[in-house]
Amino acid sequence: MQIEEIKKRAKAAGLKVAAGKIKKLELIRQIQAAEGNFPCFGTSDGYCDQTGCCFAPDCLTKDY
Repeated sequence: MQIEEIKKRAKAAGLKVAAGKIKKLELIRQIQAAEGNFPCFGTSDGYCDQTGCCFAPDCLTKDY
């Protein structure tokens, strides 16, 4: 997922996004928590049971 799409999701989740102030992984984890998922992006080790998380495909393929 591209950073612009991530920023849009952050705003939709009610998070304030300061450009350049937060790392992509941390922003994604904050979005995950705000959306009711575990803030675990990048730690999956090939398995994820968070079926409602929109970041799971990128996380599982290590495409970040």
